[in-house]
Amino acid sequence: MKNESGEAPKKEQKASSREDKLREQLAEANAEAAKWKNSYYMAYADLDNLRKGLEKDHRDAIKYRAEGFLANLFPALDSFYIALQATPSSPEAKNYQVGFTFIYNQITSVLAEEGVSQILPKEGDKFDPSDMHAVDTVEAEAEGLVAKVVAKGYRLKDRMVRPAMVIVTKRKADEKKEPSGDKPLSDNKEVNKA
Repeated sequence: MKNESGEAPKKEQKASSREDKLREQLAEANAEAAKWKNSYYMAYADLDNLRKGLEKDHRDAIKYRAEGFLANLFPALDSFYIALQATPSSPEAKNYQVGFTFIYNQITSVLAEEGVSQILPKEGDKFDPSDMHAVDTVEAEAEGLVAKVVAKGYRLKDRMVRPAMVIVTKRKADEKKEPSGDKPLSDNKEVNKA
C-alpha cells in the first residue's frame, strides 16, 4: 500500500472494475448458454414429435394399405351379392350359383383375414348414421328404420371404408289437412268490382 498519493487505490479500483466486468461477461455467457440449451431442448422435442408422427403415419399406411384396393373391389362384390340373391330357374343355373357362392365366400374369407368386416343391416333395424348412408326414403308407419339394403358397407379394421347404402322409412304424411280458413278469391263475395 502506498501512502497518500492514491496509486494503490487506483489499482484496487481497476482490479475491482475488471472483476465486475468479468462477472458481467460471465452472467451474459451463462444467460446465452441457457438460451441455447433451451433452444436445443425445444428442437429435440420437435424432432422427437416429428419422428413419432412419422412412425404413426407409417403404421397407419401399413395397417390400411388395402383401402384403395377395396374401393375398387366393392363393385364386383356388390355384383356377386346381388347375383347370389336371385333364385335360379333351372338346375344348371343353380349349379352355377353354387359355384359363384363358393368363389364369393373365398373372397370374403380372404378379406376377413385382412381385417375387412361387412356392415349388413337387416330390414327393420334402426337407422345408424355412423354405419349407414340413406340413399332414399319410403313412407311407412314407423320412422327411422331400414326398409331395404341397397349395398353392403365395409370396415377395414377400425376404419369405415364404405357405409351400408340403405333406404330408410319416414312417417306417412297425413292426408287430412285442417282447413286454414282462407277461401279462394273467386269464392269471396266481398270482392270489389271496380
